[in-house]
Amino acid sequence: MHLIGELSAVLATALFIFALYWMNDPKTARHGVIAGIVGMTVAVVATWIQPEIIHHGWIIGAIALGFVVGVPLSRVPLTAVPQRTALSHAFGGLAAGLVGMAEFFLWKSGSSTVAMTPFRMSALGAEVILGFLTFTGSLMAAGKLQEVKWIPQRPVTYPGQNVVNIGVLLVAVGLGVAVVLNPGAAWAQQAFLAIAALALIFGVLLIVPIGGADMPTVISILNAYAGLSAVAMGFVLDSKLLVTAGALDGSSGLILSIIMCRAMNRSFTNVLFGAFGKAQPAAIKGEQKEWKQESVEGAAQLLEQARNVVIIPGYGMAVAQAQHKVRELYDALTKRGVTVKFAIHPVAGRMPGHMNVLLAEANIPYSALVEMDEINPEMPQTDIALVLGANDVVNPAARYNKGTPIYGMPIIDADKAKTVLAVKRSKNPGFAGIDNELYVGDNTWMLFGDAKAVLSDLVRQFGSGGIH
Repeated sequence: MHLIGELSAVLATALFIFALYWMNDPKTARHGVIAGIVGMTVAVVATWIQPEIIHHGWIIGAIALGFVVGVPLSRVPLTAVPQRTALSHAFGGLAAGLVGMAEFFLWKSGSSTVAMTPFRMSALGAEVILGFLTFTGSLMAAGKLQEVKWIPQRPVTYPGQNVVNIGVLLVAVGLGVAVVLNPGAAWAQQAFLAIAALALIFGVLLIVPIGGADMPTVISILNAYAGLSAVAMGFVLDSKLLVTAGALDGSSGLILSIIMCRAMNRSFTNVLFGAFGKAQPAAIKGEQKEWKQESVEGAAQLLEQARNVVIIPGYGMAVAQAQHKVRELYDALTKRGVTVKFAIHPVAGRMPGHMNVLLAEANIPYSALVEMDEINPEMPQTDIALVLGANDVVNPAARYNKGTPIYGMPIIDADKAKTVLAVKRSKNPGFAGIDNELYVGDNTWMLFGDAKAVLSDLVRQFGSGGIH
């Protein structure tokens, strides 16, 4: 049985590696998802059949409870996938933290036969700290993304905030070191409970000052934390599978976080402590330009006369669930000989790849999706840039205005197109809290309204033969 467990661990690890590899290409992404599911199933079953575990019948109840919770959570709209992902990280972190607490108290009570070496004790402390801060941090991130009323969407900052946050973490780490050096001390149990409490508090404090614009990066960082907690748990439980799976999860989350930070031209410390998304007062410089509004009929005529159109999707498209209407507009334009491409910004939406997933759901050809660096050189030759609910990722202020929180962030050069049609629900700023200079540009025309409704009207114009 032990040999079966070892071979199953090797198989599951191989499947996890292939899952990550296949996810690199849209053509093999489905294979990657299947490989990940099969690998996790093999890992769970291989663990479950071990002689020291199979006799605990209550595990069946726990698995059943997992299905009861997991199945409804899988049936969420694509717009809710970011917060759904954050919840997954929360559950993973909670599991790691609870396992670490259980291992420590079993060892203290003498019920565990595991030798609690200084290395294993250190791993136990790291598991509890990372697990519990991931739990509360991910819950806060999910709440911000879901726009829960009692969780502030904008960053909450106060004087000395970073000192308080780092102080809480250092106290938790200090207590962990003390327990590692004196695990048998009478106060060790109370210290371990304090470590868990401080980790829970730190998770909340870590996310409170971070605005919604940074949520894609925060989610990937929390993914890395969850993976690292799994690695620590693997060392504690002497599970090679947990170590390798956690390392894959942690490293992939870290790499993704680095990519996301580069896409915003920012560092980890700036994301975690910079309070990006804090509302900024609008700077008044010279004459203030007015927003120019266009009718749906006029916009449809402009689109039909264009030779090439670049559509720039953003969170507004996701909220309106307008991706299928985007596909209808894409079909209507391409049938008239218009070349249509989609400009994808790395941090558009609320999670990495958010726009890609939404457009794939609407069966937009993946060849039509173009990354920011590739589309920007084409923008000056573009007849129309159609902006669908994107805001900060097309704001020209990022190029030169050092007083804005998005300064230095690479953007899609929508303003360089010959004509810009911007679909927006209101005149409110994006998550960065600053006005978008694109909307008052000489070549920009606004289409106010819900993205799905506006696109429906545009498609209707093409279908009714009302364009001449």
